[in-house]
Amino acid sequence: MKSITLGQFYPADSILHRADPRMKVILTVLYIVATFLAKNVLSFALLLLSALFLILISKIPMKLVIKSIRPILFIMAFTALINVFFTGGETVLVEWKFIHIYLEGVYQALFMVTRIVVLILGTSMLLTYTTTPIMLTDALEQLLSPLRVLHVPVHEFAMMMTIALRFIPTLVEETDKIMSAQKARGADFTSGSLISRAKALVPILIPLFVSAFRRADELATAMECRCYHGGTGRTRMTVLHYHPLDFVILCAMLAFGAAIVVLNRLGLGFTL
Repeated sequence: MKSITLGQFYPADSILHRADPRMKVILTVLYIVATFLAKNVLSFALLLLSALFLILISKIPMKLVIKSIRPILFIMAFTALINVFFTGGETVLVEWKFIHIYLEGVYQALFMVTRIVVLILGTSMLLTYTTTPIMLTDALEQLLSPLRVLHVPVHEFAMMMTIALRFIPTLVEETDKIMSAQKARGADFTSGSLISRAKALVPILIPLFVSAFRRADELATAMECRCYHGGTGRTRMTVLHYHPLDFVILCAMLAFGAAIVVLNRLGLGFTL
């Protein structure tokens, strides 16, 4: 549970930390699109290099980066196995009874795992690790402000997303405390069959839900006591402004996406 770092902000002095949060949201969307555009070996190699470059310029410790990957190791392994055993092809590597493993399946498994890792690392470096929840709220609200014409509660929507992101580490910490308390009372979460281990989680889920609802009620009471009534007429202590650096980073991201498309056109090696 302590390995989950989603929603955490890491304070540092880097180019990404100084960039406008609105631009970082746009860059994150473009990076996700570029990740799904990758089709061959060269484009995926460029994706890996981009993730390493983002880690370098964001000045996030490698220990924290590795920690953020640990919770998705099961998803990566499951994705790899599915692609290895259920992807057909022409070049047979292993053939035993009903098991057939093709070279194309191995390539696709590597590509899918790489895509997952790059998505997690890239979006974390561009957004969550380098942007505070308050700045993220302001950025989402301003980017979605045109929807106010359609009477969409933009401020409330942005506030809900940011609060949910902010309380992920808190709920993870609360879960760890509850598990430690249950273990001190003799609970066992690691042995037995899958069904018995699932039943052992019930004493964790109930107090966790109670704690989450209590925290939500306390937060709502605190916001009411501070006369919070939505975004109507509210001003900001920090007014967001675009800087030349933001447009330089945007141009670099567009060039990166164009490079992915060009490398896909080359068609070298295995292609998805």
